Amino acid sequence: MWEVGAICLVALLLLDEPKCKNGKLPPGSMGVPFIGETLQFFSPYPSHDIPPFIKNRIARYGPLFRTSLVGQKIVVSADNEINYSIFQQEDKSFQLWYTDSFAELIGREKNRKLLVDVDQTTRRHLQSWAEHGSVDFKQGASQVIFEFLARNLMSYDEKRDSKKVLDNCKTFMDGLISFPLNIPGTVFHASLQGRKKIVKVIEDILQDRRASKVPAHDFLDHLLEEMKNEDTLINDNVAINLIFALFFASHESTSQAVALLVNFVSDHPDVLAELTKEHETILRGRDNENTGITWEEYKSMTFTHMVINESVRIGSITPGLFRKVVQDVEINGKNLFLAGYTIPAGWTVLIIPSAVHFNPEKYDNPYTFNPWRWQGQELHKGSKSFMGFGCGVRLCVGAEFAKLQMATFLHYLVTKYRKKINENYNIGGEANL
Repeated sequence: MWEVGAICLVALLLLDEPKCKNGKLPPGSMGVPFIGETLQFFSPYPSHDIPPFIKNRIARYGPLFRTSLVGQKIVVSADNEINYSIFQQEDKSFQLWYTDSFAELIGREKNRKLLVDVDQTTRRHLQSWAEHGSVDFKQGASQVIFEFLARNLMSYDEKRDSKKVLDNCKTFMDGLISFPLNIPGTVFHASLQGRKKIVKVIEDILQDRRASKVPAHDFLDHLLEEMKNEDTLINDNVAINLIFALFFASHESTSQAVALLVNFVSDHPDVLAELTKEHETILRGRDNENTGITWEEYKSMTFTHMVINESVRIGSITPGLFRKVVQDVEINGKNLFLAGYTIPAGWTVLIIPSAVHFNPEKYDNPYTFNPWRWQGQELHKGSKSFMGFGCGVRLCVGAEFAKLQMATFLHYLVTKYRKKINENYNIGGEANL
Protein backbone atom coordinates (compact mmCIF):
# COMPACT_ATOMS: atom_id res chain seq x y z
CA MET A 1 0.00 0.00 0.00
CA TRP A 2 2.80 2.41 0.84
CA GLU A 3 4.25 1.85 -2.66
CA VAL A 4 1.00 3.15 -4.19
CA GLY A 5 1.08 6.21 -1.91
CA ALA A 6 4.66 6.92 -2.85
CA ILE A 7 3.86 6.65 -6.56
CA CYS A 8 0.90 9.04 -6.17
CA LEU A 9 3.07 11.55 -4.33
CA VAL A 10 5.75 11.42 -7.02
CA ALA A 11 3.07 11.86 -9.69
CA LEU A 12 1.69 14.93 -7.92
CA LEU A 13 5.15 16.44 -7.67
CA LEU A 14 5.79 15.84 -11.36
CA LEU A 15 2.45 17.33 -12.34
CA ASP A 16 3.22 20.42 -10.26
CA GLU A 17 6.62 20.91 -11.91
CA PRO A 18 6.37 24.03 -14.11
CA LYS A 19 7.41 24.24 -17.74
CA CYS A 20 8.80 27.07 -19.82
CA LYS A 21 7.70 27.14 -23.48
CA ASN A 22 10.36 29.54 -24.74
CA GLY A 23 13.44 28.63 -22.78
CA LYS A 24 14.89 27.06 -19.69
CA LEU A 25 13.66 27.84 -16.18
CA PRO A 26 16.18 28.70 -13.46
CA PRO A 27 17.00 25.77 -11.15
CA GLY A 28 15.08 25.23 -7.95
CA SER A 29 12.15 23.42 -6.41
CA MET A 30 8.45 24.25 -6.35
CA GLY A 31 8.03 22.34 -3.08
CA VAL A 32 4.96 20.25 -2.42
CA PRO A 33 1.72 20.75 -4.38
CA PHE A 34 -0.48 23.69 -3.35
CA ILE A 35 1.79 24.68 -0.44
CA GLY A 36 5.05 25.09 -2.32
CA GLU A 37 7.87 26.21 -0.01
CA THR A 38 5.76 28.72 1.90
CA LEU A 39 6.36 27.21 5.34
CA GLN A 40 10.15 27.22 4.94
CA PHE A 41 10.12 30.76 3.55
CA PHE A 42 8.24 32.18 6.54
CA SER A 43 10.34 30.40 9.18
CA PRO A 44 11.54 33.05 11.68
CA TYR A 45 15.21 33.86 12.12
CA PRO A 46 16.75 35.93 14.93
CA SER A 47 19.42 38.14 13.39
CA HIS A 48 19.91 40.81 10.77
CA ASP A 49 21.11 38.57 8.00
CA ILE A 50 20.15 36.92 4.75
CA PRO A 51 17.09 34.75 5.55
CA PRO A 52 18.10 31.08 5.97
CA PHE A 53 15.61 30.05 3.27
CA ILE A 54 17.40 32.30 0.78
CA LYS A 55 20.91 31.50 1.99
CA ASN A 56 20.39 27.73 1.78
CA ARG A 57 18.98 27.85 -1.73
CA ILE A 58 21.70 30.19 -2.98
CA ALA A 59 24.21 27.60 -1.75
CA ARG A 60 22.33 24.84 -3.57
CA TYR A 61 21.10 26.51 -6.76
CA GLY A 62 23.04 29.77 -7.09
CA PRO A 63 21.80 33.39 -6.88
CA LEU A 64 18.89 32.81 -9.28
CA PHE A 65 16.35 30.10 -8.49
CA ARG A 66 12.67 29.29 -8.72
CA THR A 67 10.21 28.44 -5.97
CA SER A 68 6.52 28.59 -5.11
CA LEU A 69 5.20 30.83 -2.31
CA VAL A 70 1.57 31.26 -1.22
CA GLY A 71 0.40 29.80 -4.52
CA GLN A 72 2.57 32.06 -6.69
CA LYS A 73 5.32 30.98 -9.09
CA ILE A 74 8.40 32.92 -8.04
CA VAL A 75 11.89 33.46 -9.36
CA VAL A 76 14.20 34.72 -6.62
CA SER A 77 17.16 36.89 -7.58
CA ALA A 78 20.09 37.58 -5.28
CA ASP A 79 22.42 38.68 -8.09
CA ASN A 80 23.08 42.43 -8.17
CA GLU A 81 23.62 42.57 -11.97
CA ILE A 82 20.34 40.78 -12.68
CA ASN A 83 18.54 42.90 -10.08
CA TYR A 84 19.78 46.09 -11.69
CA SER A 85 18.74 44.85 -15.13
CA ILE A 86 15.27 44.08 -13.81
CA PHE A 87 14.93 47.55 -12.32
CA GLN A 88 15.97 49.13 -15.62
CA GLN A 89 13.17 47.26 -17.40
CA GLU A 90 10.38 48.59 -15.19
CA ASP A 91 7.21 49.33 -17.19
CA LYS A 92 8.63 47.23 -20.05
CA SER A 93 9.22 43.59 -19.17
CA PHE A 94 8.49 44.04 -15.46
CA GLN A 95 5.55 45.75 -13.84
CA LEU A 96 5.46 47.81 -10.67
CA TRP A 97 2.69 47.41 -8.15
CA TYR A 98 1.54 51.03 -8.31
CA THR A 99 0.55 53.37 -11.12
CA ASP A 100 2.30 56.46 -12.45
CA SER A 101 -0.54 58.60 -11.08
CA PHE A 102 0.13 57.16 -7.64
CA ALA A 103 3.81 58.04 -7.83
CA GLU A 104 3.06 61.57 -9.00
CA LEU A 105 0.49 62.21 -6.28
CA ILE A 106 2.93 61.44 -3.49
CA GLY A 107 6.03 62.90 -5.06
CA ARG A 108 8.94 64.57 -3.29
CA GLU A 109 7.39 68.05 -3.28
CA LYS A 110 4.65 66.72 -1.00
CA ASN A 111 7.29 65.49 1.44
CA ARG A 112 8.72 69.01 1.59
CA LYS A 113 5.30 70.36 2.53
CA LEU A 114 4.80 67.61 5.14
CA LEU A 115 8.04 68.39 6.99
CA VAL A 116 6.32 70.81 9.39
CA ASP A 117 3.75 68.17 10.35
CA VAL A 118 6.41 65.48 10.78
CA ASP A 119 8.39 67.85 12.99
CA GLN A 120 5.46 68.83 15.20
CA THR A 121 4.10 65.28 15.56
CA THR A 122 7.51 63.91 16.51
CA ARG A 123 8.18 66.66 19.08
CA ARG A 124 4.79 66.22 20.71
CA HIS A 125 5.23 62.47 21.18
CA LEU A 126 8.82 62.70 22.41
CA GLN A 127 7.75 65.26 25.00
CA SER A 128 4.96 62.95 26.15
CA TRP A 129 7.39 60.02 26.44
CA ALA A 130 9.79 62.06 28.54
CA GLU A 131 6.99 63.07 30.90
CA HIS A 132 6.00 59.42 31.39
CA GLY A 133 9.60 58.39 32.04
CA SER A 134 9.79 55.45 29.62
CA VAL A 135 8.09 53.97 26.60
CA ASP A 136 8.45 50.92 24.37
CA PHE A 137 10.13 52.53 21.41
CA LYS A 138 8.78 50.13 18.79
CA GLN A 139 5.24 50.76 19.95
CA GLY A 140 5.83 54.47 20.40
CA ALA A 141 7.33 54.92 16.95
CA SER A 142 4.42 52.95 15.49
CA GLN A 143 1.93 55.34 17.12
CA VAL A 144 3.77 58.41 15.83
CA ILE A 145 3.86 57.13 12.25
CA PHE A 146 0.26 55.93 12.44
CA GLU A 147 -1.05 59.28 13.66
CA PHE A 148 0.83 61.18 10.98
CA LEU A 149 -0.19 58.91 8.10
CA ALA A 150 -3.83 58.61 9.16
CA ARG A 151 -4.16 62.38 9.32
CA ASN A 152 -2.38 63.16 6.06
CA LEU A 153 -3.79 60.33 3.98
CA MET A 154 -7.46 60.56 4.95
CA SER A 155 -7.85 62.93 7.94
CA TYR A 156 -8.57 60.04 10.29
CA ASP A 157 -8.20 60.57 14.04
CA GLU A 158 -8.04 57.39 16.12
CA LYS A 159 -8.83 59.32 19.32
CA ARG A 160 -12.16 60.49 17.94
CA ASP A 161 -13.17 57.24 16.25
CA SER A 162 -14.01 53.85 17.73
CA LYS A 163 -12.98 51.87 14.63
CA LYS A 164 -9.49 51.08 16.09
CA VAL A 165 -7.65 51.05 12.78
CA LEU A 166 -4.26 50.71 14.51
CA ASP A 167 -5.32 47.45 16.20
CA ASN A 168 -6.56 46.09 12.88
CA CYS A 169 -3.24 47.06 11.29
CA LYS A 170 -1.44 44.91 13.84
CA THR A 171 -3.85 42.02 13.21
CA PHE A 172 -3.30 42.33 9.47
CA MET A 173 0.48 42.38 9.96
CA ASP A 174 0.40 39.19 12.05
CA GLY A 175 -1.19 37.32 9.17
CA LEU A 176 1.54 38.22 6.70
CA ILE A 177 3.90 35.71 8.29
CA SER A 178 1.35 32.93 8.70
CA PHE A 179 0.28 30.06 6.48
CA PRO A 180 -2.49 31.22 4.09
CA LEU A 181 -5.32 29.07 5.46
CA ASN A 182 -8.50 31.14 5.35
CA ILE A 183 -10.76 29.45 7.90
CA PRO A 184 -12.11 30.93 11.16
CA GLY A 185 -9.70 30.60 14.05
CA THR A 186 -6.52 30.94 11.99
CA VAL A 187 -4.19 33.92 12.13
CA PHE A 188 -4.52 34.34 8.37
CA HIS A 189 -8.32 34.55 8.59
CA ALA A 190 -8.05 37.15 11.36
CA SER A 191 -5.61 39.10 9.18
CA LEU A 192 -8.08 39.19 6.29
CA GLN A 193 -10.81 40.37 8.65
CA GLY A 194 -8.50 43.10 9.93
CA ARG A 195 -7.87 44.26 6.38
CA LYS A 196 -11.59 44.19 5.64
CA LYS A 197 -12.30 46.49 8.59
CA ILE A 198 -9.58 48.95 7.58
CA VAL A 199 -10.86 49.04 4.01
CA LYS A 200 -14.41 49.72 5.30
CA VAL A 201 -13.14 52.72 7.29
CA ILE A 202 -11.38 54.10 4.19
CA GLU A 203 -14.47 53.50 2.05
CA ASP A 204 -16.74 55.30 4.53
CA ILE A 205 -14.39 58.29 4.71
CA LEU A 206 -14.21 58.46 0.91
CA GLN A 207 -17.99 58.42 0.53
CA ASP A 208 -18.49 61.01 3.30
CA ARG A 209 -15.87 63.28 1.72
CA ARG A 210 -17.47 63.05 -1.70
CA ALA A 211 -20.93 63.77 -0.28
CA SER A 212 -19.82 66.73 1.84
CA LYS A 213 -17.65 68.30 -0.90
CA VAL A 214 -15.61 69.92 1.89
CA PRO A 215 -11.88 69.50 1.21
CA ALA A 216 -9.64 68.24 4.00
CA HIS A 217 -6.38 69.00 2.14
CA ASP A 218 -5.09 65.44 2.43
CA PHE A 219 -4.08 62.66 0.04
CA LEU A 220 -7.68 61.52 -0.39
CA ASP A 221 -8.55 64.95 -1.80
CA HIS A 222 -5.88 64.48 -4.48
CA LEU A 223 -7.33 61.10 -5.41
CA LEU A 224 -10.87 62.48 -5.66
CA GLU A 225 -9.61 65.23 -7.96
CA GLU A 226 -7.72 62.70 -10.05
CA MET A 227 -10.92 60.62 -10.46
CA LYS A 228 -12.61 63.60 -12.15
CA ASN A 229 -10.26 63.33 -15.15
CA GLU A 230 -11.66 61.50 -18.15
CA ASP A 231 -8.51 59.47 -18.83
CA THR A 232 -7.82 58.51 -15.20
CA LEU A 233 -7.09 54.94 -14.18
CA ILE A 234 -8.27 55.59 -10.64
CA ASN A 235 -11.75 54.59 -9.48
CA ASP A 236 -13.15 54.12 -5.97
CA ASN A 237 -11.74 50.62 -5.61
CA VAL A 238 -8.28 51.66 -6.81
CA ALA A 239 -8.28 54.73 -4.54
CA ILE A 240 -9.23 52.70 -1.48
CA ASN A 241 -6.56 50.10 -2.17
CA LEU A 242 -3.94 52.76 -2.87
CA ILE A 243 -4.59 54.41 0.49
CA PHE A 244 -4.53 51.04 2.24
CA ALA A 245 -1.28 50.01 0.55
CA LEU A 246 0.49 53.29 1.24
CA PHE A 247 -0.82 53.45 4.79
CA PHE A 248 0.21 49.93 5.70
CA ALA A 249 3.55 49.84 3.88
CA SER A 250 4.70 53.22 5.17
CA HIS A 251 3.50 52.58 8.71
CA GLU A 252 5.14 49.19 9.14
CA SER A 253 8.42 49.82 7.33
CA THR A 254 9.00 53.32 8.74
CA SER A 255 8.22 52.47 12.37
CA GLN A 256 10.52 49.46 12.15
CA ALA A 257 13.23 51.58 10.53
CA VAL A 258 13.03 54.25 13.25
CA ALA A 259 13.26 51.66 16.04
CA LEU A 260 16.27 49.95 14.44
CA LEU A 261 17.94 53.28 13.80
CA VAL A 262 17.73 54.36 17.42
CA ASN A 263 18.98 50.96 18.58
CA PHE A 264 22.02 51.06 16.28
CA VAL A 265 22.93 54.60 17.34
CA SER A 266 22.59 53.74 21.03
CA ASP A 267 24.98 50.81 20.60
CA HIS A 268 27.67 52.99 18.99
CA PRO A 269 28.80 55.99 21.10
CA ASP A 270 31.11 57.25 18.34
CA VAL A 271 28.16 57.47 15.95
CA LEU A 272 26.05 59.23 18.59
CA ALA A 273 28.84 61.75 19.20
CA GLU A 274 29.17 62.56 15.49
CA LEU A 275 25.39 62.90 15.11
CA THR A 276 25.22 65.20 18.13
CA LYS A 277 27.95 67.37 16.62
CA GLU A 278 26.10 67.68 13.31
CA HIS A 279 22.75 68.55 14.87
CA GLU A 280 24.14 70.97 17.43
CA THR A 281 25.77 72.80 14.52
CA ILE A 282 22.30 73.10 12.96
CA LEU A 283 20.93 74.56 16.21
CA ARG A 284 23.73 77.15 16.38
CA GLY A 285 22.88 78.29 12.86
CA ARG A 286 19.33 79.30 13.85
CA ASP A 287 18.13 82.60 15.23
CA ASN A 288 15.95 80.59 17.60
CA GLU A 289 17.08 77.02 18.29
CA ASN A 290 13.55 75.90 19.22
CA THR A 291 12.11 76.51 15.76
CA GLY A 292 11.30 73.47 13.66
CA ILE A 293 13.53 71.76 11.11
CA THR A 294 13.67 73.48 7.72
CA TRP A 295 14.01 71.67 4.40
CA GLU A 296 17.46 73.17 3.92
CA GLU A 297 18.55 71.85 7.32
CA TYR A 298 17.19 68.42 6.50
CA LYS A 299 19.11 68.27 3.22
CA SER A 300 22.30 69.40 5.01
CA MET A 301 22.30 66.42 7.43
CA THR A 302 25.05 64.55 5.61
CA PHE A 303 26.21 62.27 8.42
CA THR A 304 22.60 61.67 9.45
CA HIS A 305 21.82 60.30 5.99
CA MET A 306 24.95 58.15 6.16
CA VAL A 307 23.63 56.68 9.43
CA ILE A 308 20.18 56.16 7.93
CA ASN A 309 21.56 54.32 4.89
CA GLU A 310 23.77 52.11 7.04
CA SER A 311 20.90 51.31 9.39
CA VAL A 312 18.61 50.41 6.50
CA ARG A 313 21.37 48.34 4.84
CA ILE A 314 21.86 46.16 7.91
CA GLY A 315 18.27 46.22 9.14
CA SER A 316 16.84 45.13 5.77
CA ILE A 317 13.49 46.82 6.44
CA THR A 318 12.56 45.81 2.89
CA PRO A 319 13.07 42.02 2.93
CA GLY A 320 12.02 41.65 -0.69
CA LEU A 321 11.06 43.70 -3.74
CA PHE A 322 8.45 42.23 -6.08
CA ARG A 323 8.07 42.71 -9.81
CA LYS A 324 5.46 41.06 -12.04
CA VAL A 325 6.82 39.63 -15.29
CA VAL A 326 4.86 41.07 -18.22
CA GLN A 327 6.61 39.17 -21.02
CA ASP A 328 9.11 36.32 -21.21
CA VAL A 329 12.55 37.56 -20.15
CA GLU A 330 15.77 35.83 -21.09
CA ILE A 331 18.53 36.36 -18.56
CA ASN A 332 21.81 37.65 -19.96
CA GLY A 333 24.70 39.30 -18.22
CA LYS A 334 28.25 39.11 -16.94
CA ASN A 335 27.62 35.91 -14.98
CA LEU A 336 27.77 33.25 -17.69
CA PHE A 337 26.46 30.62 -15.29
CA LEU A 338 23.14 32.51 -15.12
CA ALA A 339 22.85 33.34 -18.81
CA GLY A 340 20.37 31.35 -20.87
CA TYR A 341 17.60 31.07 -18.26
CA THR A 342 14.13 32.44 -19.00
CA ILE A 343 11.58 33.92 -16.60
CA PRO A 344 8.11 33.32 -18.10
CA ALA A 345 5.40 35.96 -18.36
CA GLY A 346 2.94 35.78 -15.47
CA TRP A 347 5.59 34.79 -12.93
CA THR A 348 6.77 37.07 -10.14
CA VAL A 349 10.36 38.05 -9.45
CA LEU A 350 11.40 38.44 -5.82
CA ILE A 351 14.57 40.53 -5.41
CA ILE A 352 16.43 40.05 -2.12
CA PRO A 353 18.23 43.27 -1.00
CA SER A 354 19.95 41.63 1.99
CA ALA A 355 21.81 39.23 -0.32
CA VAL A 356 23.53 42.27 -1.82
CA HIS A 357 23.75 44.29 1.40
CA PHE A 358 25.71 41.54 3.16
CA ASN A 359 27.91 40.66 0.19
CA PRO A 360 31.57 40.96 1.32
CA GLU A 361 32.56 41.74 -2.27
CA LYS A 362 30.46 44.90 -2.07
CA TYR A 363 30.95 45.88 1.58
CA ASP A 364 33.99 45.41 3.82
CA ASN A 365 32.93 43.67 7.04
CA PRO A 366 29.29 43.75 5.89
CA TYR A 367 27.84 42.80 9.30
CA THR A 368 29.54 45.74 11.03
CA PHE A 369 27.54 48.94 11.55
CA ASN A 370 29.79 51.58 10.01
CA PRO A 371 28.13 54.78 8.70
CA TRP A 372 31.52 56.13 7.58
CA ARG A 373 31.53 53.59 4.74
CA TRP A 374 29.11 56.00 3.00
CA GLN A 375 31.58 58.89 3.05
CA GLY A 376 31.65 60.58 -0.36
CA GLN A 377 28.94 58.32 -1.83
CA GLU A 378 25.55 59.21 -3.24
CA LEU A 379 23.17 59.16 -0.28
CA HIS A 380 19.77 59.68 -1.87
CA LYS A 381 19.58 57.13 -4.69
CA GLY A 382 19.51 53.38 -5.04
CA SER A 383 22.27 51.49 -6.83
CA LYS A 384 23.37 47.99 -7.80
CA SER A 385 24.74 47.48 -4.29
CA PHE A 386 22.16 49.39 -2.20
CA MET A 387 18.44 48.76 -2.43
CA GLY A 388 17.34 49.87 1.02
CA PHE A 389 14.70 52.16 -0.46
CA GLY A 390 14.26 50.42 -3.79
CA CYS A 391 16.15 51.03 -6.99
CA GLY A 392 15.68 51.44 -10.70
CA VAL A 393 13.74 54.08 -12.59
CA ARG A 394 12.20 55.43 -9.40
CA LEU A 395 12.72 54.77 -5.71
CA CYS A 396 10.05 53.43 -3.37
CA VAL A 397 7.34 56.09 -3.30
CA GLY A 398 7.57 56.34 0.50
CA ALA A 399 11.37 56.43 0.66
CA GLU A 400 11.73 60.17 1.13
CA PHE A 401 9.04 60.21 3.80
CA ALA A 402 10.75 57.38 5.71
CA LYS A 403 14.09 59.19 5.59
CA LEU A 404 12.43 62.43 6.65
CA GLN A 405 10.84 60.77 9.68
CA MET A 406 14.06 59.01 10.67
CA ALA A 407 16.13 62.20 10.43
CA THR A 408 13.56 64.13 12.48
CA PHE A 409 13.60 61.53 15.26
CA LEU A 410 17.39 61.64 15.38
CA HIS A 411 17.50 65.43 15.44
CA TYR A 412 15.40 65.73 18.58
CA LEU A 413 16.74 62.66 20.32
CA VAL A 414 20.37 63.81 20.12
CA THR A 415 19.74 67.49 20.88
CA LYS A 416 16.85 67.57 23.34
CA TYR A 417 16.89 64.37 25.38
CA ARG A 418 19.04 62.34 27.69
CA LYS A 419 18.06 58.75 27.09
CA LYS A 420 18.75 55.13 27.80
CA ILE A 421 17.58 52.35 25.52
CA ASN A 422 17.68 48.68 26.44
CA GLU A 423 17.66 45.66 24.17
CA ASN A 424 13.85 45.67 24.04
CA TYR A 425 13.79 49.20 22.63
CA ASN A 426 12.38 50.52 25.92
CA ILE A 427 13.36 54.16 26.05
CA GLY A 428 13.52 56.28 29.17
CA GLY A 429 14.02 59.95 28.55
CA GLU A 430 14.34 63.26 30.30
CA ALA A 431 13.65 66.33 28.25
CA ASN A 432 16.15 69.14 28.07
CA LEU A 433 13.48 71.48 26.72
